[in-house]
Amino acid sequence: MYKSVTAAEAVKVIKSNDRVYIQAAAAAPQQLINAMSNRHEELRNVEVCHLHIEGDAPYANPVLKESFHVNSFFIGKNVRHTLKAGNGSYTPVFLSELPLLFKRNIIDLDVALIQVSVPDKHGYCSLGVSVEATLAAIENANYVIAQVNKQMPRTFGAGIIHVSEISAFVDCDEPLHAHEVAAPTEIEHKIGDHVASLIEDRSTLQMGIGSIPNAVLSRLGNHKDLGLHTEMFSDGVIDLILKDVINGNYKAVNRGRALSTFLIGSQRLYDYVDDNPFVEMRASNYTNDVTIISQNPKMVAINSAIEVDVTGQVCADSIGHNMYSGVGGQMDFIRGASLSEGGKAIIALPSVTNKGISRIVPFLKQGAGVVTTRAHVQYVVTEYGVANLYGKTIKQRVKELVNIAHPDFREEIDRSYFEAIK
Repeated sequence: MYKSVTAAEAVKVIKSNDRVYIQAAAAAPQQLINAMSNRHEELRNVEVCHLHIEGDAPYANPVLKESFHVNSFFIGKNVRHTLKAGNGSYTPVFLSELPLLFKRNIIDLDVALIQVSVPDKHGYCSLGVSVEATLAAIENANYVIAQVNKQMPRTFGAGIIHVSEISAFVDCDEPLHAHEVAAPTEIEHKIGDHVASLIEDRSTLQMGIGSIPNAVLSRLGNHKDLGLHTEMFSDGVIDLILKDVINGNYKAVNRGRALSTFLIGSQRLYDYVDDNPFVEMRASNYTNDVTIISQNPKMVAINSAIEVDVTGQVCADSIGHNMYSGVGGQMDFIRGASLSEGGKAIIALPSVTNKGISRIVPFLKQGAGVVTTRAHVQYVVTEYGVANLYGKTIKQRVKELVNIAHPDFREEIDRSYFEAIK
């Protein structure tokens, strides 16, 4: 049905000055990445673009800056250093709009590096655990190189491509990159309790990976008829699905299915989604489309932040001037939940950083990026409670947010803000 070659042979089509897209998250094709990176001596000025990817990113080594330049649509830990080192850039973009950059030829692609399941008897492969902008990249790229992995789950939904759409194949049999989430701390459990108290039966959830989402999920065991419409999910939802807490019966969109665009988790998650029609994978311009999200009644969006000022401005992609992560899908879901009938847009974060610095602040740091504006946020949650900002004046917001800041900082935050605006 197809002829397999080595990774080294497959990536020979990559030329100097090409732009290469790499499939995101746990689907990043490590053999192809390594083979491309190994060609650094003969390549110059290759732009490598992607969202966050799991695993190694050897092309991001500043020593190879003459060969490769990293363009991140969402900055992962493995490439964060490139922005200061000078061999990387950041392109802010809503996750809902990333596929459009390719479809509209705003960003042209020469090569797409992807990872797929073994083709079925009809010649169709699954993009498995990550669809995001990969379908658009496949349509736009001149060459599509696929790592065909026997351990890539076959998932249902839109992430299905025929072997005729692939230029070269590299066989492999290796586990996907697994991401184990640490158990929630006492503070995260308190945040989870507060967030869970806002979630009604028959709500549809959007949440990501990490200790706070897991803490929230651990508190939902007695809820009924929840749905899942999210950009990504991890292991925390599996037990709720198995207990019929999450069943999607009252969603308006893709009813009776859990909807996502990429997945990161343990091997248990990858085994669970394999050949499971309950899980539907779609491109991010579908999952993150505000008009689609908002159709779900009681849509609850749960996102986090680096810091929040007392007027409700949310910084989620930078620490001051230093870019840290990305815009991602936060605004897509905050807006979609806000427009949903009975929906709730929630920002959840610990009151202080690991270094004991308040994350509720009178003013954002100089250079901080506002990912979610003060007009979009409805609820902010810390371990000290829930601040309901919706329909509140600036003065009312300051009071609400000071009340959920760490007690050691409340007086200082309040005084600093009001002294500055006199």
